[in-house]
Amino acid sequence: MEYPQPQERQARSEPPAAPAAGPDGTAVPAARLPEPGTVPAEPSAEPSAEPSAEPSGETTAGLSGGPSGPAAQEPARRPPESEETGIGRLAATVDRLRREVRQAHAAADGRGLVEMAKGVLVERLHCGPAEAARQLAALADGVGLTQLELAADIVNQASHDRLAEAAGDFLAQVTADRTEALANGASAEPGPAAGPGLPSVAVRLRTAESGALAADDTQAVAESILEHALAPLGATAVAVWAAGADSSLTLAGCAGFSAEEAARWHYVPPGVATVARRALSELRLIRLDSLSRTGLPTIGYRQFPDGGRVAVPAGAGGRITGVLEIGWARPLPPQPPQVDRQVEALAELCAHTLEDHPVPLAGAVRAPDRDLAELVALADGLHDPALVLRPELDPDGRLTDFRIRHANSMFVDPVGRPRAAVAGALLLEAYPMSADDSGLFEKVQRVHATGEPFRAERMPLTALVGQVPVTAVTGVSISRHGDAVLLIWRIEDEAARLASLLQHAQRLGRIGGFEEHLRTGEIVWNSQLFHLYGLPPTATPVPLEQLPGHAHPDDSAAIRRFLRTLLHHRRPASAALRLRRPDGVTRHIRIVAEPVLADGGVLTAVRGAYQDVSSQHWTEVALAVTRDQLAHTEARAAERNRLALQLQHAIMPPARGPILAPNLRVAVRYRPAETDHLVGGDWYDAVVLPSEQVLLCVGDVAGHGIEAATSMVVLRNALRGLAVTGAGPGQLLTWLNTVAHYLTSQITATAVCGLFDPATRTLRWARAGHLPPVLVRDGEAAALPLPPGILLGAVPEAHYEEHRLRLDGRDRLLMYTDGLVERRDRSVEHSLGQLVGTAGSQTGDLDSYLNRLLTHSRSDTDDDTCLIGIELR
Repeated sequence: MEYPQPQERQARSEPPAAPAAGPDGTAVPAARLPEPGTVPAEPSAEPSAEPSAEPSGETTAGLSGGPSGPAAQEPARRPPESEETGIGRLAATVDRLRREVRQAHAAADGRGLVEMAKGVLVERLHCGPAEAARQLAALADGVGLTQLELAADIVNQASHDRLAEAAGDFLAQVTADRTEALANGASAEPGPAAGPGLPSVAVRLRTAESGALAADDTQAVAESILEHALAPLGATAVAVWAAGADSSLTLAGCAGFSAEEAARWHYVPPGVATVARRALSELRLIRLDSLSRTGLPTIGYRQFPDGGRVAVPAGAGGRITGVLEIGWARPLPPQPPQVDRQVEALAELCAHTLEDHPVPLAGAVRAPDRDLAELVALADGLHDPALVLRPELDPDGRLTDFRIRHANSMFVDPVGRPRAAVAGALLLEAYPMSADDSGLFEKVQRVHATGEPFRAERMPLTALVGQVPVTAVTGVSISRHGDAVLLIWRIEDEAARLASLLQHAQRLGRIGGFEEHLRTGEIVWNSQLFHLYGLPPTATPVPLEQLPGHAHPDDSAAIRRFLRTLLHHRRPASAALRLRRPDGVTRHIRIVAEPVLADGGVLTAVRGAYQDVSSQHWTEVALAVTRDQLAHTEARAAERNRLALQLQHAIMPPARGPILAPNLRVAVRYRPAETDHLVGGDWYDAVVLPSEQVLLCVGDVAGHGIEAATSMVVLRNALRGLAVTGAGPGQLLTWLNTVAHYLTSQITATAVCGLFDPATRTLRWARAGHLPPVLVRDGEAAALPLPPGILLGAVPEAHYEEHRLRLDGRDRLLMYTDGLVERRDRSVEHSLGQLVGTAGSQTGDLDSYLNRLLTHSRSDTDDDTCLIGIELR
């Protein structure tokens, strides 16, 4: 038997004869063939005799065998977000079809090379073709190569005379490797070791899987997962939720939570927002650093309020059967990607466990699984077009598309294709636009994953006809039956769309249409008119001539005019009436009708519409009453404000001349609020006492209106009377606080009170929660230091301290209320600083000085303002 030379072998197949790279990056020796007459030991499992069309060097970290192969050294590839929705799915479908074509070509090219390698093994091992195929597969697994790559090496090595020696060396090496692995307690399966950092993950997954498969129920599965796989990660609790068909959640098993907590959370009804519900609704892994930060309720919230949580949907093949929720006692720090992959693998293990160990759902009914034949029979019994879909999975178990397994006899394609052109095709191939505009593919995928049915009255469904998109509006219903999905749609024609639009318009406008044929006596009503009359749909319609008997007696004259215009004058007419229904409800109706005339002007029919205008009528009545009440309220408020303003102006007129006192000149300014409804309680007083001392004070009562104005009068007059006693400012404010607390209706106010002695030019002053006076000396202004003093009326007893100030010849002292400086967008300290700067820059006589201060005031609260200016004569 002749063997091809290396150049010929390279021309036939793509794999080179150079040594392949192992999972750790080192070179793997070329395969050694067995010596003639020797047969290797039987493999533990019989592999397929057909060669693999794809290289097997990239394997996924499965649950049954743990991470293996070079793929275990790096994170498993996840499809980008663009592949999950929209046009990305179309690109993925096209890419998959191209990949399948390339694989088919590669398999065809390499099949001859594999058969040649089998012939070499048949000759050297003296065995049959089937045994040669099994030995080829076993040898390929032993060295971590594909059968095609190994076949190339065998054919290449067979061209040399050292065939027997190479085979002996290879078998000896494989035997030594397996013997060492068994001695170390590792799995006897051939395959490369896991990548860096992942052997512990593989061991935990393998141990957890063994414990789960040996468990009797889901509770034991949860305990095994927590003990073997999650405890090394710092997790303290785990919960396995079973998802119901109605989107409810049932606690199938848990570990680390108290029995009382598990009993409280044994069932979560649909619609309750929890951590597991969020993972189920978003169909992705949810990571919460701390439960207290999110506020989502879940099992163990009271036990671990600040702990972290991870929840991931548990499913396989695109179908979600539950949720795996993991809890930590402390806030969850950032985790490496390997942990996420381990959690996803554990969730997949739980999905298989939930299928093997079903848990009855309290308050929810599981839809019975039907096989494909029963679902096909169900679809054929429908009167609407229906498709039976089955999921299509890739080699890694991920959902890629849905196969149309059956189209029922009522199937009508939106673009007119026959049933045979659609049945058997993939959903994205038959309707590629469903992944983009309508989102139909995502709806089908979600129903298959969660089991929640979907229904839409109007959904655009687009198909490509000769690269031209054709869109039809359909009503869609999607439901899951076992592992299959039933897709039902109803194509809406133009007449049905217009009829539905008219029906909704009449319902929203509360309009009922009618047509009455005068010759035959036939009357046609729509359903809305029966509702307006309060009659059942089976009742006899009411003729127009009997309309007065169903209306209010006061409307009889209007109805007679309406009928006379319509029937005798044969002109369109309208009328407003009160319709009395059998249930005692009176509705305000507007009726509009027109005559239908035949040839010669003969009246044959009358058609028109009733419109329920009760809501409009009662709205107008309510608005009229509201307008009357508003006008009355506005009149009362205006009268109250007028009285308050008159009272305020009677006591403190806006313009007042200077007050002359011994050695002292006093000027006052009062600026009322710009709007009448803001009449406040600001007040001032400057009076010469019998002791020839001058009483100077300003104050502000909290609030506005007549109450604030009357309270201001009480405090101002009380202070005048108390000042006659000769007491100092501190004592006067103490007494005034008693008046405010006990002798008024619990008012509060601020005030500054001062007594100026002309003989000594000394001012004694005290404050009750008021802004400090401002002293202007030698062209520089500054606020006086604040003596302690709480506002008036806040507490029953209060003490107020006094400060003394000696005025020089050119000094000016300002007392004011907060209306001079207060702003909405600035603090009081900032506004006071602006007043100090303005006061130091102004000059002139005292009257013009105060006028300029009011002019340059930056206050924007529209409040009253009192200002007192003092200077020595």
